[in-house]
Amino acid sequence: MAVKLLDVINFDDDAGYLIYKFPQTDFNLGSQLIVHESQEAVFFRDGKALGSFGPGRHTLETKNIPFLKESITALTGGENVFHSEIYFLNLATQIGIKWGTDSKIRIFDPASGLHIELGACGTLDLKITDGRKLLIKVVGASSVFSKDNIFGTSGYLSPSAIGSFRGAIISKAKTALSKTIKENKYDILEIDEHLDQLSEGLRTTLNGTIEDYGLSVPELFITTIDTPDDDPNYRRLKEQHAEKYLKVEQQRIDKAEAEAQQEVAVVKAETKAKEVTIEAEGLATAAVTKGKAEAEVMKAKGFNYQEETARMVGMAAASNESGGTGGIASDIAKAAVGVGVGVSVAGKVVDSVKPVFDQKETWECPECHHKGNDGNFCSNCGHKRG
Repeated sequence: MAVKLLDVINFDDDAGYLIYKFPQTDFNLGSQLIVHESQEAVFFRDGKALGSFGPGRHTLETKNIPFLKESITALTGGENVFHSEIYFLNLATQIGIKWGTDSKIRIFDPASGLHIELGACGTLDLKITDGRKLLIKVVGASSVFSKDNIFGTSGYLSPSAIGSFRGAIISKAKTALSKTIKENKYDILEIDEHLDQLSEGLRTTLNGTIEDYGLSVPELFITTIDTPDDDPNYRRLKEQHAEKYLKVEQQRIDKAEAEAQQEVAVVKAETKAKEVTIEAEGLATAAVTKGKAEAEVMKAKGFNYQEETARMVGMAAASNESGGTGGIASDIAKAAVGVGVGVSVAGKVVDSVKPVFDQKETWECPECHHKGNDGNFCSNCGHKRG
């Protein structure tokens, strides 16, 4: 009696599988292998990968698939069949796989000098990059391998998961998180602000490990940092943080008040300067107005600037009968300057007037008739001036 063999080999049920082992191992030549998009089919025999097929319909014949010749076995009924194990690999990215640390991570907080124990969990995406490598190193004789075999639905490793992933992922997660927090001196109480940087650092670290298994992590997210609220060190850390915040806030307030006072002082000084300027401008305007008025009065009386200056000089000369030539000239200069004549003009006035005063009065002696005497006695005979 002939054994009924399958004519079509395919796998339609995803169900979160990364790898699915087809349950049958004997197939007749001419069967149709259907590989869907984002799938790869790998043929195994005696623990050796014989070949792989990408998306499409493939007819299994020895003329186009040479390795099948080595797998042909004659079954009852005389049909030619081949014996092989077929694994379907899901190459689509598996998203939202939960992960978490199974114990606390002991971290030294550089700001406070305290040791704090933290936990972390989140989600990651997983993608097969080398199906053959994954089959050889991880799956072995297992018939299925799903994303729950990496981290269970509870967020931690399920009992049936592969031990190598538990040691690799959890250990790397603890090391990477502790190292990143320490190197960047992240404040433990503000750790949520740095989840993006921590997530990226952990993703890079994990990829360096699981690539040896033919896997990669396109995305990884730390969604929760578990803080030890009942830990005395953690409570002390929060107290220090509160004290620091209050001190910084008080410094900010003091600085703002000092800046405000400085601004008030500047405004007052500017206001005072404007008042002085306005007063000076007013006095200057008044003086100019007065000068113009006086000039108009002089003009109405028929005087001009030069005539008024000459009149002042004459008055000064007349009022200094015995003061000497030098004193008179000095007074004339002062009088000239007093009426608005410049220093150079006053000097010219003095120079023009001085020779007149320099001429001394002389007399002729009635006794010896000597002329040119300028004192009280005759310079020739000594006769006293009468």
